[in-house]
Amino acid sequence: MKPALDETDLRRSSTLDNVKRWIWQRRVFGLFVAFPTIVLAAYLFLIASDQYESEAHFIVKSANTTTVPGTGISQALSMVTGSTSSSGDATSVADYLTSHDAVSALRAKLGLVERFHRPEIDYLSRLRKDDPTPEQLLKYYRKQVAVHYDGDTGITTVKVHAFTPTDSYAIVRRLLELGEQRVNFLNHRSYNDAIETSRKQLADAEAALANAQGRLTSYRQTRRDIDPEVSGRAQIGLVSTLTGQLSGARAQLSAMGSMIDHNSPQYRALASHVSALEAQLAAQSGRLTGGSNTIAAGIGGYEDLQIRQQFLAKRYEAAAASLDKAQDQALRQQLYLVRVVDANMPVKALFPERWKILATVTIALLLAYSIGWLIVAGVREHAA
Repeated sequence: MKPALDETDLRRSSTLDNVKRWIWQRRVFGLFVAFPTIVLAAYLFLIASDQYESEAHFIVKSANTTTVPGTGISQALSMVTGSTSSSGDATSVADYLTSHDAVSALRAKLGLVERFHRPEIDYLSRLRKDDPTPEQLLKYYRKQVAVHYDGDTGITTVKVHAFTPTDSYAIVRRLLELGEQRVNFLNHRSYNDAIETSRKQLADAEAALANAQGRLTSYRQTRRDIDPEVSGRAQIGLVSTLTGQLSGARAQLSAMGSMIDHNSPQYRALASHVSALEAQLAAQSGRLTGGSNTIAAGIGGYEDLQIRQQFLAKRYEAAAASLDKAQDQALRQQLYLVRVVDANMPVKALFPERWKILATVTIALLLAYSIGWLIVAGVREHAA
């Protein structure tokens, strides 16, 4: 005979059977909702590593600032922060901070791979390889670093998630330095581009002026005359003096001829003096306009060279003024990175947002399960 089961054992067996039956009836719910939720909760609260967020804000502005048009709070912020119309430059800086160049700089100077590949970081959160390819590192980097440019306020926000407070703080600080270096590079390139044409014009004008000065010096050496204009004026004065002296001597000779004999020694001496003055006057007049190697010809060539030199000197002055203006304008368009909010050293881990993630996934699974249950129930009802 089998021993009779007491009432306690019967109740316990009945309860166990009911639990098994209840679980079996809800096996689909448990498989698609309860089990994933439990696994996710176990990972989030038992395995997932804490992540610390460091944040910084900056704007890119120039000395020649123009406020961004807007209304309300965006206009007020633009007046306070000095947002500029050069939003393209600010966008380029933000894009640079999430580029291969920035990742390469962080990898070389900050040990980016080592900071994201610590052994204490859980497997799903950390960088998988200790020597990732640039593409793999960039993909992971963009999950941990967010750079957002606000077109209304002109403020760029940089957020970094890392697994220690010092790592997130160091990465943000280095990103700000890279942003400043990028702005300096843009300034250098735009400055050179803006004044390159003016510099070339000034160099051409300087070379042309030097060439004209050299030709003028060579002309003086060839003519053996420092200043043909002064020499010409002196020669004209000499011819005028000789002309006056000749006129006086002729008058004196004519008066003497009416009073004494032409064969007298006085008359002959005066006549010889007149003849000498006439010969000297003819010779000096010939130096002025007598041929191609005369003072008149020399003055003409000298004046041509001098006029060209003066024209080129004015051209050089205009080119120098244009360069000064271009430099001044380029300097007024120089960009500056202004830190609105500097990087902070985080104290408490805010990520991952465990309860938020768990609630979101649970609600999504419940919705998916409900929709699936309604579809199956509708099919069964239609089949019945």
